[in-house]
This record gives sequence, structure tokens and C-alpha cells, in this order.
Amino acid sequence: MEGDRDLPKRPWDTCQEVPIIEDEQTPWKMIKLLKIITVCVVAVIVFGLALCSKASFLLLITLSNEGTKTLPDEQKPVALLCIGCTLIASSVLLFLKSIWKACYKTSKLPRKTTAALVLFFEFLVSLGAAILTIVAMPHLDIVTNVTILNGVAVLSALLQAISQCTAKERNRFLAPSITAFILIFIGYALFLYLYIEKDPTDTKMAIWVGLAVGGSLLVSFNWWESYFRLIGENSSSDFLKNLCKDIKKCQNMLHILSSLLRIAVTASVLGAYVPLAKMDWDIVRSIQRRETRIIAITIGVQLISSALCHWFAVVACKMHALRRCFILPLYLATLAVMVLFIVPIIVYYQDYRISLNGTASVNFTGYCSVVVDGRNYSSTGSVFPQLVLDATHTLCFLDMSRITDIGILTGSAVSWWLGLVLATLHLWYLNVYRIQRTQDLFIRRLYEGAFIEQSLLLNTRFDIQTRDKKKMPCETVMVYLCATMWHETYDEMMNIMISIFRLDKYRPKKDPKFNDFTFETHIYFDDAFKDGEGSQGRQLNEYATNLLEIFAEVYGIFKNIDKKFFRQEQHIPDQKVIRTPYGGRLVFTMPHGNIIMVHFKDKELIRHKKRWSQVMYLYYLLGWKLMTKYYARWQKGDDETELKKDVLREKHNTYLLALDGDTDFQPAAVMLLIDRLKMYPRVGAACGRIHPTGSGPAVWFQKFEYAVSHWLQKTAEHVIGCVLCSPGCFSLFRAEALMDDNVMKRYSTKSMEASHYIQYDQGEDRWLCTLLLKQGWRVEYNAAADAYTNAPEDFKELYNQRRRWGPSTMANVVDLLGSSSIISKRNPSMSKPFMFYQLFAITSAILAPATICLLIAGCLTFVTNIPGTAALILAVIPPVIYLGLCFKLKTDTQIKIAAIMSIIYAFLMLVVTMSIIGAMVRDKTILTPSSIFVVAMAIIYIITALLHPQEIQLVFHGFLYIICIPSAYLLLTIYSMVNMNNVSWGTRESKPAAGAAPPEATTPQTTANKAKSTFQRLFSWVKCCKKSSQRSGEGQVNVNQENLIPQSTQPEHGPQNTIVEDIMIPEQQQRQVELVSDIPVQCWVTQLQSASKDMHLQEDSLDKEEENFWRELQEKYLEPLADDKEKQKKMANDLRELRNKINFAFFIINALWLVATFTLQALEASFSIRLPKVDLNLEDTGEDVAIDPIAFMFILGFAISVLIQFLAMLYHRIYTLIHYVAFLSTEPTEKKPEQDLPEYLPGKKIDSSVSQADSASISASTSSFASTFQEESEEEESDDEFFPGLHRRSHDGGTMV
Repeated sequence: MEGDRDLPKRPWDTCQEVPIIEDEQTPWKMIKLLKIITVCVVAVIVFGLALCSKASFLLLITLSNEGTKTLPDEQKPVALLCIGCTLIASSVLLFLKSIWKACYKTSKLPRKTTAALVLFFEFLVSLGAAILTIVAMPHLDIVTNVTILNGVAVLSALLQAISQCTAKERNRFLAPSITAFILIFIGYALFLYLYIEKDPTDTKMAIWVGLAVGGSLLVSFNWWESYFRLIGENSSSDFLKNLCKDIKKCQNMLHILSSLLRIAVTASVLGAYVPLAKMDWDIVRSIQRRETRIIAITIGVQLISSALCHWFAVVACKMHALRRCFILPLYLATLAVMVLFIVPIIVYYQDYRISLNGTASVNFTGYCSVVVDGRNYSSTGSVFPQLVLDATHTLCFLDMSRITDIGILTGSAVSWWLGLVLATLHLWYLNVYRIQRTQDLFIRRLYEGAFIEQSLLLNTRFDIQTRDKKKMPCETVMVYLCATMWHETYDEMMNIMISIFRLDKYRPKKDPKFNDFTFETHIYFDDAFKDGEGSQGRQLNEYATNLLEIFAEVYGIFKNIDKKFFRQEQHIPDQKVIRTPYGGRLVFTMPHGNIIMVHFKDKELIRHKKRWSQVMYLYYLLGWKLMTKYYARWQKGDDETELKKDVLREKHNTYLLALDGDTDFQPAAVMLLIDRLKMYPRVGAACGRIHPTGSGPAVWFQKFEYAVSHWLQKTAEHVIGCVLCSPGCFSLFRAEALMDDNVMKRYSTKSMEASHYIQYDQGEDRWLCTLLLKQGWRVEYNAAADAYTNAPEDFKELYNQRRRWGPSTMANVVDLLGSSSIISKRNPSMSKPFMFYQLFAITSAILAPATICLLIAGCLTFVTNIPGTAALILAVIPPVIYLGLCFKLKTDTQIKIAAIMSIIYAFLMLVVTMSIIGAMVRDKTILTPSSIFVVAMAIIYIITALLHPQEIQLVFHGFLYIICIPSAYLLLTIYSMVNMNNVSWGTRESKPAAGAAPPEATTPQTTANKAKSTFQRLFSWVKCCKKSSQRSGEGQVNVNQENLIPQSTQPEHGPQNTIVEDIMIPEQQQRQVELVSDIPVQCWVTQLQSASKDMHLQEDSLDKEEENFWRELQEKYLEPLADDKEKQKKMANDLRELRNKINFAFFIINALWLVATFTLQALEASFSIRLPKVDLNLEDTGEDVAIDPIAFMFILGFAISVLIQFLAMLYHRIYTLIHYVAFLSTEPTEKKPEQDLPEYLPGKKIDSSVSQADSASISASTSSFASTFQEESEEEESDDEFFPGLHRRSHDGGTMV
């Protein structure tokens, strides 16, 4: 309407500086193509494997039939033995897996009644399967054998009908279930009529037919658990409910017992039937080579294809490709097997009739007597014709020339197949989550190799689905985004703010189209206040005010993304500013309704540092916001049992996404992490793939280092155990895990000992994960969830960062290893073999300096041809000198020396690398131990990079990584160990905000000055704060956040290694914190209000209860530490003593390693392993290669470790691909709006119903990673649901998200 045409605030200022905020890193187009290929390949593989499994099994049945000639009658026990193997193969695999779990994980014993009932049904099923396949089926025809296995769905169809009737709802599949039962019953009736009517006097045949029907009915009890669970849920029977709970709780022990019972029953039936059938077992030892090869190939194909078919079927379900890759291929497998057997029979029969040229009339009975039964078996010809004739022999007792026999046989086959289809019709509408757990997809972990497609279809979960087609109930989870900030630059804060706004558009709070999760953002700004000029009181520093400016800028970008050209808005709605006991708070509402709370911390009111910011949001979000409301309800008299259930449910479905102040992420990455926690209830935390950003050699080194760490180390931890560290820059934590005993409470512990400063404060993320692992929670890694964070770009900052990480990592791993017995019992994922793997890893890290010295010695020997002992002495001298200097010099000087030595070592590594390659070319061999190791490692890294195609360019950084190995693993280790007592943060300590004036040098405050400053703050309410929009950078004290004592400005002549300082609040400055926070100081509020030009900050206040919470939290956990000089001095001495003890042990171990190697090299003739040197043709060159035993064992252990990591990486890549495909298959696609606009005419208004954008600028939204295919199940009805995508520039200059 014309009245809506309001002018913007500044119509002359409509140009924007829009940062690049689309997902440029993830190759979603390639992943979509890969999804298409994967779905097609999995569908073909499932179909092909099911076909191979069923065909090979029926071949074994055919070979055991009397009268077949490929396997003589006296050798039939061999075929029967193979049939028995197909029946018990899955039981053996399940038994081994259950034994593994029983040894290394928890297993509970079931009740006697539960065990008795389960074993009773297992006995019936195993007895029926053995009778059906070993006794009965070898006497039936091939058509019946193909289709009678479909008849095992008879009881499932009946139980489906019963369970749906007990639900007392209008069920969608009641009629199909009843129809399936009737059709299967008709199939059995036609089968009985066909065989018994043929010769009513044939007693043996009547017995075989009866055993076939009875056996298949017993097998149909195999899937009783699925329906008993539903019947129990919908009935008042406590027995059924307790039975299902006990079965689920004690599944592992029941698997062990049932597997043993199945093996015993199958062996008993097989062992009893062979003598009863007048066959001899001795023939098994004297079978001919040709028959052995036929049998071995057939049983091998059957066993392998059955196991792989089961695995790929699970993959298909997890990929959310249930219809295309699971149901349809398995339906078609039975028909394909029928075609595979019947078509050759018909072709051979027709060829025989054509070969007679009409000279004699022949029917099928005559063909059987002359060609099939009258043939002479040849052991030299092709096997295929013989197998076709053997299959034909099974049909010879029927007169296939009669249309009646053909009709009855076809009728029974079609009835059974249609019965199976109708009994599993509910699967077409089964609701499946992404990466659904296997135990939630399939009721039993056991597959049946003899009838693989029937077992997979009938074993899939059965849900009662009503006629109103309700979607699967999905609990909405609450995600709190918790970011910690300190001295982030303008661009870094811009990254995280864009990521948060992107998530706001992805899951809007206003008019939401999805209910999978809601979110709220909390940013905790450390040390955000500074002293104002004159008597202005406390003001926000430039970093905090930059955040306000960034919010306004990003809000304008996202607010106008979908706006017409003349409708773009420059005004931002009112936001809130609140004074709090800990400093201040800003409450922002994003364009789509989600909230951002920025908590500005004043270090004089509340304890600072990153860990205390985390404690702050843990108790605020999980303690105050989550728990307090339930205690209020309990106090009002609500039912305690229901309240407890509600509390547990909310704790389980509340997640915290830990972020750094510069993290850049996409909404898809958050969703992929949420999937892990949603599907797996014991996962306490999940981290994503962290990509370092920046430029320069230091960043290039870190890019390859991060890549190798995530590609191999983190995947290995995820697959064979648990991830030990979930980094705080992008990790999702479950509230239930954080609130568990000994986690959140222990994490709030103050560092009281020297070791605490190293383990607790230097690597808080790793310590939090250590607490979770000790409590039994699993920590996972999701390679599909990408996040980007800035990395140190200069040598000094990198060394200081790793100086914190190194000792902290070692302390936490040693802590875990010291409690390995308790942890392996409490945590099912932390087995003792995994703890041994970690022991080897930490041992390798401890011996890294000595190993690098040996490497350098080998380099010197290789280049200069000096003796190994002399080379080792020369290699050790520079590190020893550097070690001594580190104890005497300042940290800056240590880093400068390390930088110079790193350059020298880099040149040496370059020369050695080229020399090794040259030696391989010169000697024309790579079959020396060093060459094999180098080549093998190169191949592993290249293959690994190829399996990460979006990161393959990082291989080029690998060369820089190689030449920097001495710097990273020798010099950096020495630096971090010697400076272990320096517990300062080391990074971002002097980096100013972008655009801020550099801080001027200031003199340290005296006690009198501090008292004066406090007095001015207490009475600053008398004067009004000056309203100034300029950034105040003058007079700011640039203090190290992590130091415990303000560093003296006097030049220090001694070593600067002991830095245990923190900004302590002197007692006189600290006095009544409550009083300070209560005084109506307006300075920082007025400062923000004057700085925000495009939005109005409306002052608000906390409610009384929340204000009391903050005061109590500060008093108990977060009160600023008093300035105790004596305690600080004692702690500095304790840290120095701890440093000395650990360094002594650390370097003595390395020295012992070097001395042992030196001794073995000196006694090379007596103590060495000599291996012949061979060329590429594997011919002996006449030379030997001497290897000392210690080096050989270490290299062997390292090679095994890398091999384990490589295999784990392959496994992890497969499941990452599955997650990608499932994500693309389930996320709805956002469509582009129509761009065919009517031609613009002067004075003519464009119809808004035709276009959603102005003709001058078209803003269209699309997802760069959404699926192009129609969704598979419930999402097919949601064509109007869009997937908010990524921010990109349109062709005509508009901005798209």
C-alpha cells in the first residue's frame, strides 16, 4: 500500500559492505553428486548381495537333493554340513561380539524368567530353521524352495494384526496384515495339496512336506520381540512390560546364551539327521578336489554375501534411503533368484526340444528321464550345465506339462511372496531418523543367513501407524550457544556474529517451520571494563564496544536480505541493556526472534579467565534456568515422580554448544553435531572438524598438523575408544553429562596445588572431557561438522599456545591412565586395549626429543658419512645447550633462539629428504627399512588426503610440516617443559581490537592510586557520565588476563620462567562488592547508548530472584581472589619445584633412551638385526642393513599405531559419508522465487503477488547444500518447507542467504 512507503532513515546511505558469509569451504555440490552415486551403489550392492546369498544357499540345497549328480549321493553330508554353517555363521559372529562386550564393557545378567522365555523361543526358531533347511528343503523343488522362505512371515502378520488391535486406534495397516496372513495360509494350502495329491501313498513325501510347514512356522517365531513390545505397551500386563525392559537391559548376556543355544541345536539336528538318513560322515575327509572347489566357492559366497548384505542394509537405513536401497532391492531379490534358476531350466528344455527337430514328441517328464536323470556326469566339463540340470531334477517329480501343476505351483509361490510384501508394507512409511541406531532400526542384532531378505525385512522395527499419518514424534531440544570472548579483533567477532545470525535464519523463533531444536546465544565477555577518565567510573573497553557496532552491522545485513530495494530498513528495534552484579548485560533480539545475551564481566566484581566464564554459564543455564523452575513446581506440590521424569528429560535434551570468540560455522555443522547426541544417549559431548585460518608459514604448518590430527588421531580415538579432548571452540555438550556427579561441581574447583594450574587452567577443555570420560560418558568426533577458527600467525604466539597445551595434555592423559581400571569398568567405550593404545601414544610423545635427536643423527650420518656414535653426539649437543639456556633466559629470548635453530634444522631436514630420495634412485631400491617406512607413510598420508577431497590441497603444506619436525617435536617440547611453571595464557595478550588506538604505556598503580580509584567509583553517581561516541583507548591498562600478579615494570635480570600471576583484587579495593554493584553508576550504560546510533538501548533490570542467584554464585564460586602475596609466592615456588621434578624425570627418560641407542650403535657387530638388502626385483644385492633392536621395536610399534589409525580412518569416512547422505536426504530444499517479472513501466505498480522482489534488485534465497531429490518418507508432504541456506551474492547485486 502507498501508506507503507516509509523512507529509510538515511536514503542517501544505501550501499552496504557485505562480508562473505556463505559456506565456501564445504563442497556441497560434490557431496550431492556423491550422494546420488552412493544411493545407487548401495541399492545395487544390497540387491546383488541378497541375490548371491539366496542363490548360493539354494545351490547348497540343490546339491544335497537326492538324485543330483554334481555332488554324488555319498557326498551329500558335505552339502548338509555347509547348510548348517550358514545357519550358525551369524550366531558365531554375534557370540564373538558379545564376548568382547562382556570382557571390556558392562553386561548385566537377566532374570531367570526372562532368560527361560527367550531361550525357549530361540530353541523353537533354531530347531525350525534346522529342520526346514537341513531335513525338508532338500526334498522339495527349486520353485518351492525359493518361495517357501517367504512363508516365515506368517506369525509376524498375525502378531501385527493383534498388536494393532490392542492399540485401539484406526490403524493404517490392519487390513494388509490380515490379508498377508490369509495369503501365506493359502500358499501353505496350495503347497500341501500339490505334493500330497501327487501321490497320497508316498508317506516319506508327506513327512517332508509336514516338516517343511512345521519348520517354517517355528522359524516365524524369530521376530516375536518386536510385537510383544508393542502389545506390552498397549496392555496392562506388567509381565510383558518388565520382560521387554529386562531384555533390553540384559541384551548382551542373552545374545551369548542364545548364540550358544542356536549353535548347539543346529549341530544336534545335523548330527542326528545324517545317520538317520543312512549317510556317513567319513566321506567329508575324502571328497574330490573338484567337488571341494565347488562347495568351498558356494559356501564362501554365501557366508560373505550374507554378512555384507546385512551391513549394507543397515547402511541404507542409516542413510535414510529405506525405500530405494533397502525395501525395493530385497523385494526384487526373491524374484531375481526365481528368474536366475527358472530361465536356464526353460532355455535348456527348449533347446532340447529344438534339437529334436520335431522327430519325436517330448514332454517335460520325458526330458527328465532322458536328459536330466539319464545323463552321465563328467568331472571335466563346465559346472554350470550340470547345476542347471540338477535344479531341473528337483522339478521332475511334477508333471510340468500339465497346466494344473504349473498353476498350483505358481499360485503358492505368488501367495507367499505377496504375503511377505503385505506383511512388510508398513516399512514404506516407517519413520527413520538420520543415522538411526542399529538397535532402534532392528529388533534383533542377529540376521539369518539362510533367508537373508526375509530376516532383514521382518526384523525391522514395527510401529503402529494411524490413519491420520502423524509424523514421528520428535522431542525439541534446547541448544545454548555459549561463546567466551576477551581480546578478539573486529573481524574475528564479525565471524561468530555472522554465524549466529545465520543460525537465526536457519531456525527462526518467529513462525518456525521446524521443531527439532530451539536455541539461545550467550556471549561471556571477559575483562570487559576499564577505569573511566576522571570520575566517570567503570566503562567498557574498545573490544566490548566493538561488539555493539558489529551487532548493528550484521543485523542490518540480515534484516535486509529478503527486502525489496526501496524497502530496506536502517532502523534496528530497541534492545535492552541491564546492570548486573557481575558487570552488565546486553539483550539483543535477532531478526527472526532468537535472543543473544552478552554478559560483560568486570574482573573486580567476578572472577575472570575462560574457565570461570564457563563455570558462570554452566551454573546460570543449567543450574538457574533449568533446575530452579522444577524446585518451584515441587514446592507448589507437583507430583515428585513426574517432576523427576521431566527434569531428566530436559537435562537429556538440553545441549551447550561451546564456542570461541572467533569461531565461524554453518547451521549444517550444528545439526550434524545434534544428530550424534540425539541418536546416542550415552554421548556426553561431540566435537567437529576444526580448521585453522590465517596466513603465513605458522598457519600452513598448523593446517597440516590439524588435518593429520583429525584425519588419523581423532578418528582412531572415536572408532576404537573415545575422543580425549573435545575442543572448546566448537563442541556440543549434553546438559545431563555436565550435571553428572564429579563433573560440573569438580570443574568449579579452584586451583589449590601446583599441578592443578597445569591440568585445570592450561587446558580446561581437555580437563572437562577427562571428567566426562571418568564418569562414563562417551565423547565423539564428527568429521562432517566443520568449524573455522583463527590460528596463531607468528612463531612466538604459536610457541606460547603449545606451551600451555603440551603439559596440560600430558597431565590429563596420565590422569586417565592412572585410573584405567576404574574407567574401563565405568565407561563402556574405554576398553583396556584402548588405554594401552593411549599408553603407547603418550610414551611416544615423551620420547619425541630423543627420537628427533636420533633422526638428526641419522641425517648427519647419511649426509656426511660420519660414524653413527659421533653423529649422535653431534645431534645431542644443540638441544642440550638450548635446554640449559631455557633455564636461564627470558621466554622471549628462548623463542628467538628456537626460531633460529628451527631454520637451521629445516635446512638440514631438506637436505636429508632430498638425500633419501636420491639414495633410493641411486640404489634402485626402496626395500630398506628407512625407505619402506618413508614410502609407506607417504602412501598412507596421500590416500588419507584423497579420502578427504575437500582438503587435499593441505598435502602441499605437508612438506613444510616435514622440515619443521625438529622444531615442533624437539625445540617446542623443550620450551614447553622448561616453561611449565609459566601459567599465563600467552595469546591475545597484547593484540588490540581493529581500529582501536594502541594503549599507551602506563605506570603501575600504587596502593594510594588504587584506593583513590575505588573512592571515585563509589561516588561516581554524583556526576553524569559524558556522552561520547568516541572509542576511549587512552589510559587503558593492558594487563595479562591470565597472570596472577601484575608484572613488575622494573627490568628483571634473572630468568622469567615463573609466572604464576593473576589479576588479584586487593582487599581494600574489593571491599563491599555488593555495595559497588548496587550504586546506580550510569557511565557504561550511557556510553553504550551514545555509541549506538541506529538502535536505542533501553535500560532494564534483573528480577530480584535472578539478582540473588548471581550474588550467591559469586560468593560461592566466582568471587575475585584476594591479593595474597605470600600465597602467590609459595605457589610460584611450588610450580617451580614441580617443573624441576617433571623435567628431571622427562629428560632422564630421554637420556636413557639415547644412551641405550648409543651403546647398541657402539656394539653394532654384536647387538643388531641384520636384514639383507634387495633391489626392486627382490634380488639380493649382497649388502646387509643393520638395525638396532630398540629402534626396530619402536619403529614397528609406531607403524602398527599408524596402521590402526589408517584403518579407523577408513571406517570413520564410511560413516561420515552415510551421515552426509542422510543429511541431504532429510533436509528440505528451499526453492528460488520466480524471477520472471513483468516489464517495468513508468508509473505502473508491479503486482506483489507475482514478485517478491523489486525489479531493481532481486533477493532470492537458496540452499547451497540442500538435496535436489524429493524426500523419502514423511518429508515428501512438506514441499512448502524451506531450508534456510547460506549467504551469497546474486547476479544482479542482491544479497542472498
